[in-house]
Amino acid sequence: MLGADLLSYLRTALRSCTAHCCFRVGIRGVTALFVCMGFSYVSVAEAQLSSDETGASSRRSVSVLAIADENIPVVDGDVLNDAAWDHAKPTSGFWQIAPDEGERASERTEIRVVYTSQTLYFGVVCYDRDPGSIIVSDSRRDASLEETDSFQIILDTYLDTQNGFVFGTNPAGIEYDGQVTNEGQGSGRFGGGGSRPGGQGGQQRGAGGGFNLNWDGAWEVQTQISEIGWTAEFAIPFRTIRYPAIDTLQTWGINFQRNIRRRNETVFWSQLPRQYNLYRLSLAGLLTGLEIDRQVNFQITPYLLGDSITKGEKPRATDFEGSFGLDAKYSLTPSLTLDATYNTDFAQVEVDEQQVNLDRFNLFFPEKRPFFLENAGFFTAGAPSQVELFFSRRIGISDNGESIPIVAGARVSGKSGGNNIGLLNMQTKERAGVSPANNFSVARMSRELANRSSIGGIFVNRQATGDLAASDDYNRTFGFDGRLGIGETGLLSGFVARTVTPGLEGEDHAYRIRANQNMRALDLNFGYTEVGENFNPEVGFLSREGYRSISTRIMSRIRPENFFGVQEWRPHISWNAFWDFNGFQESGFVHIDQHVEFKAGHEIHTGTNLTKEGVEEQFEISEGVFVPPGTYDHQEAIIVFFTNEGAPFSFRFYFTGGGFFGGDRIRLGPSVRLRLGDSLNAEMAMDRNDINLPGGSFITNLVRARVSYSFTPRIFTQGLFQYNDSADIWSANVRLGWLQRANTGLFIVYNDTRGLPGLSDMSIGGHSLTIKFSRLFDLAH
Repeated sequence: MLGADLLSYLRTALRSCTAHCCFRVGIRGVTALFVCMGFSYVSVAEAQLSSDETGASSRRSVSVLAIADENIPVVDGDVLNDAAWDHAKPTSGFWQIAPDEGERASERTEIRVVYTSQTLYFGVVCYDRDPGSIIVSDSRRDASLEETDSFQIILDTYLDTQNGFVFGTNPAGIEYDGQVTNEGQGSGRFGGGGSRPGGQGGQQRGAGGGFNLNWDGAWEVQTQISEIGWTAEFAIPFRTIRYPAIDTLQTWGINFQRNIRRRNETVFWSQLPRQYNLYRLSLAGLLTGLEIDRQVNFQITPYLLGDSITKGEKPRATDFEGSFGLDAKYSLTPSLTLDATYNTDFAQVEVDEQQVNLDRFNLFFPEKRPFFLENAGFFTAGAPSQVELFFSRRIGISDNGESIPIVAGARVSGKSGGNNIGLLNMQTKERAGVSPANNFSVARMSRELANRSSIGGIFVNRQATGDLAASDDYNRTFGFDGRLGIGETGLLSGFVARTVTPGLEGEDHAYRIRANQNMRALDLNFGYTEVGENFNPEVGFLSREGYRSISTRIMSRIRPENFFGVQEWRPHISWNAFWDFNGFQESGFVHIDQHVEFKAGHEIHTGTNLTKEGVEEQFEISEGVFVPPGTYDHQEAIIVFFTNEGAPFSFRFYFTGGGFFGGDRIRLGPSVRLRLGDSLNAEMAMDRNDINLPGGSFITNLVRARVSYSFTPRIFTQGLFQYNDSADIWSANVRLGWLQRANTGLFIVYNDTRGLPGLSDMSIGGHSLTIKFSRLFDLAH
């Protein structure tokens, strides 16, 4: 049925294009055809949408019950035996998005909602006829809820259908929370993707638009597993979230998601089409009946830190250091927050995952530092991982990865008068031989409009200060961006920006336009980007400099009813191409692939890449191996396979083989994952490149191992061990955490980085032991 619908859609779109469009052969013709197909498709697709997907009047609602402070629930996970829930009317009725879209959930779920003057409570009962088969894969804070039985809540507190707060847990009682902006758009870097609908990805995501997993609020959840299934109680203080500063009854957007992992089943309270996940707030339901007083929120989080550091070319001595610092949070209004930091430290943050660069363009390493990640969506502008107008990682980290101390900083973020506001100022210290002191300022404002539309602007400034600063050592970025929702499934977005850098004149612009149609059976994308040769966002990120680029993608989602256990088949084709301003093509990439997802949780991807690389200047790809100028056209085959990742043992395998810069490359990427209950998780992954070029042959190996053990949801130890023979180093990062509120607490961190025997001087690098204790004090409680 879906295949017939897809063919019918395509015929209609092509007839419309033939009747109304004229094309030239080549790139312009392909682009015009794609755009015409996408936007003529709108009327065809919208005609197929049901009233449940388009009509605001069909939004479900749940009413919240006000209770006295003395009658609050005891947050222990026992919902059915707590009298505090007796008078709250439960809401139920969940709908599948997978495996059987549009069908009722296989198991019953009930939610009760009550509130006091200070706190919002949710009582959740996840009935299960086979509680012995409940899967719990992890008990770490913010661990992925994709490969486990789980429950999540999203709150659209401003009812703007764009932004929200997510709170979730699994039967082990973990705390999982995050912030959603722009309905999760751009969440490939932020968390929130995954192979299955509704997946939220893994830990420690970077900044960007979409979903910010690294936001940590102060709230509480407890769970219990019993003969009826499992239950959960959430207690979310109003001070933890942001909401309109009004004294009248409030209505918020809300939706609930439950995963029943053994069936690969994902269900939602407010029904969603298969192409969307929990972040689709424009299709969420309503939470009604809230009457909230203005909350006073003033929190401080001081920390104490001790370091034992051994480093240098031939380390013989160990330095002992101590420091202290402070973070503070104050609610200017219920929707606008002031954050301040002094002597900012990020010792508890996991180190970067190493990468191997086999090209001549910049590698992207995500932001992981908590202060910069909270409310990061309010500062996002540009194209994630490609052209970022503001990239907080430029603050406090040099271009070669060295740490630069941050003296202090402040941030105002939230909403005021219907506008999204983000103001940031940070001051770093000077570091002789590395960088002068710098002051960083960011001002970002945007406003949401009807139907997922918005408009905004950003200003970014870096100004060198202090004795090492030159008078002309500054850099500024100006930008404007916007989004236009077209119907229920179409979106047109883009930005335009300019930089000011002393010594660089002209060609200092960048802009991008992108069109997307995301329907049940078909996803269409087109984008055009131009980056001037002197565009220089020093407090941003560029994957490459000075180019024009076109990107397109067509992907179909086909769900056969009964075909060898297949859940979904996703054939797709994409094309990305880059030219310099002389018309020379630097890169071209045609990707033809099909993903086959099985109901048992396995997936197979088989595809082909057609690549073009234009090299204008010789570059060294490996020590003593050079790629000469020329144009290289190649083909390569791709095979990806992974087993059910909800199982105690799972396996992934990635293979690419074909031409590479005039020679050939075989790339292998096997990985294995093991979990024992919800306590022990271990993963080992390898990325191996075997490359033969006319200028020489070489092999790169990057091996990564992760191990984590959770004694309780709040006490854990984690290790990340990496071996990189192309950089001639191995490294270890081991962290022990004893968490308190909002991811504060005691952290003991050991780092070790050394050269590899026989490949480099083993004396390089060093090791350190850090002990850090932080505590959140709620001064307004």
